[in-house]
Amino acid sequence: MSHVPRGPLIILAPPRSFTSVASAMIGGHPQMYGLPEVNLFLTETMAEREGVVAEMPLLDHGLLRTVAQLYTGAQNVRTVALAKKWINARYSASCVPVFRELMVKINPQRAVDKSMTTVLSCERLQRAHRAFPDARFLHLLRHPLAQGESLWRGGGQIAADWLGALDHSTDPPTVDYQKSWYSIHLNILTLLSGLPKSQYMRLQGEALLAHPDPYLKGIAGWMGLRVDAQAIEAMKHPELSPYAFLGPPNALFGNDPKFLLNPALRNGSGPKALSLEGPLPWRDDGVGFSEEVKQLAREFGYH
Repeated sequence: MSHVPRGPLIILAPPRSFTSVASAMIGGHPQMYGLPEVNLFLTETMAEREGVVAEMPLLDHGLLRTVAQLYTGAQNVRTVALAKKWINARYSASCVPVFRELMVKINPQRAVDKSMTTVLSCERLQRAHRAFPDARFLHLLRHPLAQGESLWRGGGQIAADWLGALDHSTDPPTVDYQKSWYSIHLNILTLLSGLPKSQYMRLQGEALLAHPDPYLKGIAGWMGLRVDAQAIEAMKHPELSPYAFLGPPNALFGNDPKFLLNPALRNGSGPKALSLEGPLPWRDDGVGFSEEVKQLAREFGYH
């Protein structure tokens, strides 16, 4: 008789903060399973979730691919269509029991969830914590300049107003990605402030990618997982995730497109030097980071 699945590891970060590669890396551990963005803390019920998905279909791709993979072993147009029927059959259900179904399916592996929509509100974060009091939380960081530049240069599919990345002090409002970086991290800090320190870990994504071995070993140890060389080596191959490629036409994404197009862990010498001072490249009025953003970034170890 299988035991009750343990709570998931939930990765918390603004978009473009290495969540896709981090989830695939941690999910590569033999005792873990990295999910794409299933967005099951987005709303209380599946019916409400369907209403949001109708406006933003991309939000359904991760769950469609997950159900197709777990229940048919393949991701193609036919199996994704079957996955949609599986989701529709749960229209009257609450979202958390659907997440539990996925956890039971992958048991004894433990789920890794990185759904970006969760961090956009304290309500969703609290929903996740209430559902899984034994969940672990990985607070993943990225320098606000690099994160903002990544959204600016390649994040066209993520609406600035939906993220809360608009500066309303100008007319018309100016897109300013420091707004969402700050507000999302405040949401995360609000949740974590009520948890014991053993339940969460804070980590610079740049450090994880530059020096994966010690950080992956640290994450595995914190999670109570195997820390042998074979397990850590498996974590260094995010490209082996069953979701590390573009899906079929009816469920293309579920992870960041840049990751899906190039999912392998790339060896680097470390993060480039970035400054919190000076004008922001995504603005044309010379505005720099606010003092509150700079203060929080410094608390996270950035300069």
